[in-house]
Amino acid sequence: MTSKKTASAGKAPKVSKEEMIGFHKGALQTLGQERIELIRMIQIVEKLMQAHMKALQELGIDLQAEIKKAIEEAKKQAEKEKKGKK
Repeated sequence: MTSKKTASAGKAPKVSKEEMIGFHKGALQTLGQERIELIRMIQIVEKLMQAHMKALQELGIDLQAEIKKAIEEAKKQAEKEKKGKK
């Protein structure tokens, strides 16, 4: 038998300090690995985006002009929505 109380008694069971330390260390290790994987995925997406941008530039598309155009369209849309709420 252990001195831990059961969850059915209405209180959370007591956990030793060593168990809590192990839990938190394990969580940090898992989260660290997840972060590494996320960074790897971002790097892959960035490489793909760069390849598509290069292809568009080679096809004669001015990406800076396209960005400016998209920003202007977004501003116009935001103004329309703002006027529509009044």
